[in-house]
Amino acid sequence: MMRTRPLKVALLGCGVVGSEVARIMTTHADDLAARIGAPVELAGVAVRRPSRVREGIDPALITTDATALVKRGDIDVVIEVIGGIEPARTLITTAFEHGAGVVSANKALLAEDGSALHAAAERHGRDLYYEAAVAGAIPLVRPLRESLAGDKVNRVLGIVNGTTNFILDKMDTSGAGYSEALDEATALGYAEADPTADVEGFDAAAKAAILAGIAFHTRVKIGEVHREGITEVTAADIASARRMGCTVKLLAICERAADGNSVTARVHPAMIPLSHPLASVREAYNAVFVEAEAAGQLMFYGPGAGGSPTASAVLGDLVAVCRNIIGGTTGPGESAYTRLPVSPMGDVVTRYHISLDVADKPGVLAQVATVFAEQGVSIDTVRQQSRHSSSDETAIEQGGAGRRAGGDGEASLVVVTHRAPDAALSGTVEALRKLDTVRGVASIMRVEGE
Repeated sequence: MMRTRPLKVALLGCGVVGSEVARIMTTHADDLAARIGAPVELAGVAVRRPSRVREGIDPALITTDATALVKRGDIDVVIEVIGGIEPARTLITTAFEHGAGVVSANKALLAEDGSALHAAAERHGRDLYYEAAVAGAIPLVRPLRESLAGDKVNRVLGIVNGTTNFILDKMDTSGAGYSEALDEATALGYAEADPTADVEGFDAAAKAAILAGIAFHTRVKIGEVHREGITEVTAADIASARRMGCTVKLLAICERAADGNSVTARVHPAMIPLSHPLASVREAYNAVFVEAEAAGQLMFYGPGAGGSPTASAVLGDLVAVCRNIIGGTTGPGESAYTRLPVSPMGDVVTRYHISLDVADKPGVLAQVATVFAEQGVSIDTVRQQSRHSSSDETAIEQGGAGRRAGGDGEASLVVVTHRAPDAALSGTVEALRKLDTVRGVASIMRVEGE
């Protein structure tokens, strides 16, 4: 039977996502009531600029006092879409203290202080849901913490930032440089005026921390996630990946160690084979590849940002929290029973693509190969081309003589390794830089997904 007293909802933030949440709550009110078992009522909307016109929202609901709104005592659910650390953290804990469940899209806060928020929710017997914090509309958080709760997840590999995927996709498909692709992303609204959080990997790192914590039942903070952005990716890197049958993506990778005693979480650009499902993810879309022992390989795909997709995830959480309130229960809280340590990036084992600018003379390849051998890094393939040669680049088999590809001057040498620890790669690069015949290390990129 339908409960007649409405559940009251406070909305914190009314930007792109918040305004869409309010719109759907109004236009789909009957459907939401039917799914929940009670009507939901928007009881207040906290904003910073009350003078802005917000179509479809009763001006009487607008307030600049978010603290007073969450302290009212008659609020059943608080939806937080203002972002940032403060005042969001204080407002969420205040909501718990005054009897409200919380739905949040705040990836930065959850990655930084998720454990404390979960503890506060549990202490007050309230829900904390945050599907919208990772990958927009893609159902990912709930499948990981509920649908796969009986399985053992070993790896999560994904594209979780639409802006960077759009930029890298344009560089790959059109031959554009990084700056040109970024300008197009900005013009289309995919990139903010200040794109730092996206292009430097901060956004993806926050999401990686959340995913690792859920997947491995342990606590991972954003500071424990290794992070690299895409600003150093060049058209030459994209072209080199294409020659290998790969494409370049900014990946969030969370892995359980082979012995099960630790986890790693990292974000960085990587080459992945065109045969991998993630390679076909285009434009500003997101996709996450999950590897579990019993379920095998699963892929989640869809729009990862934007007002409507993110609002969809927020409202899905709203329905769940409201149903729990009616049923007198709460949903799953934090599951961090494993308390696994987060290993440093140096322990990660993967393959590498290294591009060197070297002197174009005999013996260079032998010197380079010796450095790799001394560091314990095995070479898979080598490709060398003289800067003075107009011919196609020449593939040189491992163990080759290191002959001259052209006249005196400079050559490009590309080395692809077998799997090795990241620490060994760092040692190799430092040793290479000390060689007189190595003029510079043009780029280093990991190879994943094989």
